[in-house]
Amino acid sequence: MDARTRKILQRIDELARISEEPDQLTRTFGSSAMRRANYLVAQWMNEAGLKTGTDAIGNVIGRPRATWPGRKTLLLGSHLDTVRNAGKFDGPLGVILAIAAVEEFSREDLPLPFDVAVIGFADEEGVRYQTTYLGSGVMAGTFDLKDLERRDAAGISLRDAIRAFGGDPENLSSAEWPRTNLIGYLEAHIEQGPVLEENNLAVGMVTTISGQSRLQIRFLGRAGHAGTTPMHLRADALCAAAEFILAVEARARKTFCLVATVGRIQVEPGAGNVIPGAATLTLDVRHQEYSLRVAAVAFLHRAAREISRRRHVKVEWQLVQQAASVPCSAPLSALLAAAVKKHQPRCLALASGAGHDAAVMTAIAPTAMLFIRCKKGLSHHPAESVKPGDVRVALDVMVDFIRQLAQQHE
Repeated sequence: MDARTRKILQRIDELARISEEPDQLTRTFGSSAMRRANYLVAQWMNEAGLKTGTDAIGNVIGRPRATWPGRKTLLLGSHLDTVRNAGKFDGPLGVILAIAAVEEFSREDLPLPFDVAVIGFADEEGVRYQTTYLGSGVMAGTFDLKDLERRDAAGISLRDAIRAFGGDPENLSSAEWPRTNLIGYLEAHIEQGPVLEENNLAVGMVTTISGQSRLQIRFLGRAGHAGTTPMHLRADALCAAAEFILAVEARARKTFCLVATVGRIQVEPGAGNVIPGAATLTLDVRHQEYSLRVAAVAFLHRAAREISRRRHVKVEWQLVQQAASVPCSAPLSALLAAAVKKHQPRCLALASGAGHDAAVMTAIAPTAMLFIRCKKGLSHHPAESVKPGDVRVALDVMVDFIRQLAQQHE
């Protein structure tokens, strides 16, 4: 393992020790753990020769110390928040690789015809407020101000959480990056799938980021005594939810490349001897093609209504968030593919079933994404793992990509 790779992996380990839960890695938006993570990453940015700051939403940003008006900028980055009980590479690896790439040019004292800035986004996973791409959405100017009124499980509004984190919810527009200033955005990320491993390749290039719909469904029945209420007189909300969950699975299995997931369910009142009176669940639906995703969501909405009718319960259907499928920039992807081919026999083009900040950043800049092989395609899990040699290849590819981009802008 070379010194550069060792340094990257040591930083990943150090960052992974910052968590809001003692026995597992969890960093959600606005938490004290996110504050400590931002501080640590800012230190590394400073060591790479960047001046650092935090914007109105809480993204940590490293910019060149010296620049001049009118100079274009290439953005590198990913997110620093995590899911609950997370792996340590999803998001942070892209940020640490970006810092390492900047260090490479600083060490070689190679002038570039544009600035390179590094971003650690404050929230991509959306765990606390179910608001994916919160950090990049504010930077790209796509954030819906109505979401400031969202509340977390403790009843704290997003507006108040931003303020407590040191941000400025009344001035989020100040965090928007002027699109006329940008050359592009490059994000490195673990694949979160098995394709690179199956093909024995260290890295690959992303062509498209699949669209997704996130929903919340609530079945409202009637609570009652588990021992005295006959089965034919029950309006069991959990049974309705269970039937709906199986309908979600069946629909996804019948539609090529469609994935649909019920990831969380909350039952009320939640007592062993009480018939469930309410069941609230999340639904995540993804597909590369807009029409197929929308058709699947509409089908499942009809299924929920039919289940509620037959089971004599009510159903509430709320679209929490949706994002369209996003193609990566063809010119930037061509440069990235050329850089990849310098370090491995071929460049595999991949579609991403997972969402990424790059999907939002396309609103203000051309984007490219580099995928890095992860063991067994495992992600959103403590066993998330990468090979040191693949990390080295990813860094070399990023550096070569920047060099090629510089040649085009000389």
